[in-house]
Amino acid sequence: MKYIAHKREDGSEQLLLEHLEGTSRLCSAFAETFQQGVVGKYLGLFHDLGKYSEGFQNRILNNGPKVDHSTAGAQVIKFPLAAACIAGHHAGLLNYGSEFTEGTLQHRLKKHLEGKLDFSAWKNELNNDIPNLANELKKSGCKDTFSGMLLTRMLFSSLVDADFLDTEAFMTGNNSIRGSFDDIKTLYSAFEKYIAGFGTPSNELNKKRTEIRNKCLKIAEGNEGLYSLTVPTGGGKTIASLAFALKHAITHNKKRIIYVIPYTSIIEQTADVFRNIVGSKNVIEHHANVDYDKDETAAEKDIERFKLATENWDAPLIVTTNVQFFESLFSNRVSKCRKLHNIANSVVIFDEAQMLPTEYLLPCVKTIDELVTRYKVTAVLCTATQPSLDSLFTNSKIKEICPDTEELYNFFRRVGYENNVFNDIEELSAKLDTYSQVLCIVNSKKKAQEVYNSLSGENCFHLSTFMCPNHRRAVLRQIRELLKNQEECKVIATSLVEAGVDLDFPVVYREVAGLDNIIQAAGRCNREGKQETSKSIVHIFKINDDTKLPAFIRLPKEVTEIIQNEFDDIASVGAIKRYFDLLHTYKGEKLDAKNIIQNSDKSLPFKDIAEKFKLIEETGKSVFIALDEHGEQILNQLRLGIRNRELLRKAGQYIISVYDAQYDQLLGCGAIEKIDDNINVLMDMSFYRDDIGLKVDSENGIGVFI
Repeated sequence: MKYIAHKREDGSEQLLLEHLEGTSRLCSAFAETFQQGVVGKYLGLFHDLGKYSEGFQNRILNNGPKVDHSTAGAQVIKFPLAAACIAGHHAGLLNYGSEFTEGTLQHRLKKHLEGKLDFSAWKNELNNDIPNLANELKKSGCKDTFSGMLLTRMLFSSLVDADFLDTEAFMTGNNSIRGSFDDIKTLYSAFEKYIAGFGTPSNELNKKRTEIRNKCLKIAEGNEGLYSLTVPTGGGKTIASLAFALKHAITHNKKRIIYVIPYTSIIEQTADVFRNIVGSKNVIEHHANVDYDKDETAAEKDIERFKLATENWDAPLIVTTNVQFFESLFSNRVSKCRKLHNIANSVVIFDEAQMLPTEYLLPCVKTIDELVTRYKVTAVLCTATQPSLDSLFTNSKIKEICPDTEELYNFFRRVGYENNVFNDIEELSAKLDTYSQVLCIVNSKKKAQEVYNSLSGENCFHLSTFMCPNHRRAVLRQIRELLKNQEECKVIATSLVEAGVDLDFPVVYREVAGLDNIIQAAGRCNREGKQETSKSIVHIFKINDDTKLPAFIRLPKEVTEIIQNEFDDIASVGAIKRYFDLLHTYKGEKLDAKNIIQNSDKSLPFKDIAEKFKLIEETGKSVFIALDEHGEQILNQLRLGIRNRELLRKAGQYIISVYDAQYDQLLGCGAIEKIDDNINVLMDMSFYRDDIGLKVDSENGIGVFI
């Protein structure tokens, strides 16, 4: 009997043996990057053994009923880590669990196979004896279950990507438009050409930036491992880190460079810088807000190629978020895990490393440690306010690329700091009204609206996540234009403007919070060094009648106040290190608030861990705001029941999140319509103001940008 794996619409058929061997070759090559090529080979060969059944062949040839074709290979290969990959290659990695609990790997391994599986057929066609996979897996050097679970996800990634790619090649007749990126050497040549355009530095600032970049290039020729790059705001950190990454990738034959960034606002700016240097076709953004369909400068073929690259990160330069990167590494889902094997043998830059989420810091650090130790990753912790992480790494030692940190901080100092106390918001607002240009950053959306509403004069702006992303971008364009033209401009914002938002004010007011927040806020003051440092002041303030404070801001604020008492210069290297040391000490066990490491036990709870590891908790409800014609078009498609990844990504540009009490208020007065369990639409646009966004009773919930 001829066994078929796939069938095209034109009637062409792919033999099952061809698919198994093709998947095996790819999976083995992917897994060989981390010394698991043999295991990868057998995962590919055995993943679809269930298709050697009368039931599956009836399904594919005659559109018969669905048949489980993932369990057979898992039962044959048996070894738990490998069996988990095969059993889950369509539905996701299962908890190992108990044979008596449905939905677990153990239960699947004991499952009675239906569909009349032809064992003799696959044995005759494959003619392969399975080696001792346990011995092969020992080559990884994994010493605990946490490591073993990451290894499983990496093997799972290798298998599912190989399966998809082999299937894609057949279904497209080997005419897939995937790939066609330049190699790393070509990117480095483009970088050298770009840098040559700077010419000889003519002032002290550019000389220092050049010095930092050259140091990065020199250190990049060193060993693979774990590095830090501590460069203050204004030091050219983005281009310097790219210099290191490209040179290091060439030196050690790395496959790609991955930038991991906390906020989408930073991603968009960073990706634009990289496109300008190495060409638009070589840079892939992967985050919730990217919408390649709106890229009017890209050809239709390139847009499709970019979309495909977000599936498995097979591009030379990836720019993504902390959420996308780390949640994928702890995921059990096929779509999330598919790209993981392409992290191996790469350079990973963790930009704004101080923004690694505190509640997940230990599992994040342990994962970085594993990637460096076992997966040929060189990682760079890149920041202007380096967190004190040395003691949290057990296998890797951090090497600083620019060790003269104190000298750099002194050179790039652009501001001074003063402490202020105000009796109430009215007194704060009165002070802000004395300036022509001023930025004030507060800790909550409620307070941002209150301060904004109490300001007087023209060209006053409000920025918070009560405004949907498209709205915020439009307001930022107005602000930048006013600043550029030296016109009056007063901005009240939450912390969303602190990292990566390119604004330059002569004076900044920052409500007391974490020291890292304060220093990031200072990066929006005298950013270009156009005025004397003594005249550029960051005012750290608190309000006497302020009683409400979000719980997760309370501890960083208290630690900052300790630093203010201990150090005359809170922006010094010593003060910053002391701040993070104290913060990590006081957080203690909360550095792994969900017990991810402890729960990564011998029961291999892949599904449970994936559900626990959420960097952004899904609190409250999402509300869609149809602000413009494009938003109306998206809404019409949502009303028709259309749900796909591209549409939902576009919809994200028009969505804000509200707390449950605020949602209930809006629903109770008929302001919103519930389309389904996940999508709510603001129907009464009188609740959405052009200046502050959504207008709700903030007393029922303090919204803070995370």
